[in-house]
Amino acid sequence: MSTVLPARPQTTDRRLLTWLFVMNAALLTCYAGFMVIFIPDQVQQIDPANKVANLAIVMTAASIGAIIIHPLIGAFSDRTRSRFGRRAPWMVISAATAALCMVLLSGAGELWTLGVYWVLVMLALNSVATAQAAVVPDRIPRERFGVASGILAMGTFVGMGLGVAGAGFFINSIGIGYATFGGIILVATLLFTIFNRDFSSRDLDVPPFRWKEFFSSFWVSPKAYPDFWWAFAGRFLLILAYQSVQSYLLYILRDYIGVSDAESTALSTPLTAVMLVGALATAFITGKISDRMQRRKVFVIVASVIMAASLAIPLFSPTVAGMFALATIFGLGYGIYMSVDSALMNEVLPKAEAAAKDLGILNIATTLPQAMTPVIVWALITLTGNYTAVFIAGIVFAIVGALSVLPIKSVR
Repeated sequence: MSTVLPARPQTTDRRLLTWLFVMNAALLTCYAGFMVIFIPDQVQQIDPANKVANLAIVMTAASIGAIIIHPLIGAFSDRTRSRFGRRAPWMVISAATAALCMVLLSGAGELWTLGVYWVLVMLALNSVATAQAAVVPDRIPRERFGVASGILAMGTFVGMGLGVAGAGFFINSIGIGYATFGGIILVATLLFTIFNRDFSSRDLDVPPFRWKEFFSSFWVSPKAYPDFWWAFAGRFLLILAYQSVQSYLLYILRDYIGVSDAESTALSTPLTAVMLVGALATAFITGKISDRMQRRKVFVIVASVIMAASLAIPLFSPTVAGMFALATIFGLGYGIYMSVDSALMNEVLPKAEAAAKDLGILNIATTLPQAMTPVIVWALITLTGNYTAVFIAGIVFAIVGALSVLPIKSVR
């Protein structure tokens, strides 16, 4: 049975790239606002004495759900046949679900209800992200993967800044804040699907559905596709390095740097903004250079070294100034990395007709660190009594992540 895909829709590269930027910014606005400000603050209000352990429980549960949903939604999206295409239906339904669950989350007054609603929010947001990620290999030529990756990276960093700033603004009125964030992701998704209509998939052949074949398709052989797994390992370790500090920024400021709760919330916005400026300074131009050189790995290595060096700064200068220096330098490295990350991932995909499913598996390399980081940080703090070991672990993760991309043979 044929698996040949139809020609790409007649959407201009510039328009599609612009809306990919908007979508990624909307997604990261929600991710950053909730993970950096809203959820840690809600957890602390429920039980201040056990905030680190409780945050680990809540974040780990949500990330485990995301790990499961990424490849599942990807596989269902690949098999979807509708006049609206394969990706749009999943994006719209998931965005609406996320918006509803955000409103419910604002009223959570106990840890278990907060955990349940946060898991649902993460399941829905990651479903949107999985379907959106497949738009690039679906509709962007390979020779422009670097530009697309740079655009997505810029959206990521703008979203991070808006998310932290917005959450900080709404910290004392979370009901309005959560509804606002829900509206952002829903409106952005609707506009994306309207202005970038996908091709109809009604005439595509659908392989017969058999449970055994369906679940076996989630196994990508390391022997047949080693580059896929080396890319997975590199992303996993570098995101782990990032998450080890960014997810606990609020607590690091309060418990390691020693500023008050109010000051830490206020500092979160300028720190994220500084990182954003550094990242934007390198993201788009690096993606274009990467396309021109047709090289990805060297940029990952350079980015990893810069990120590792930045994480050493608070070890020698545990001050607010030290944290701003970390944010500046880390942002430069993270911008370089993110500008080629998506391009690298799209170039190691085993099969074009299963792009969303395979990207869903690769996205586990982003969500698994989110599940592991709270446990790792909690264990390190419990064993050492401070955040020094957290920064050291981040340095190690970044360096090993750089080494992980060296064996990739299909990408220069």
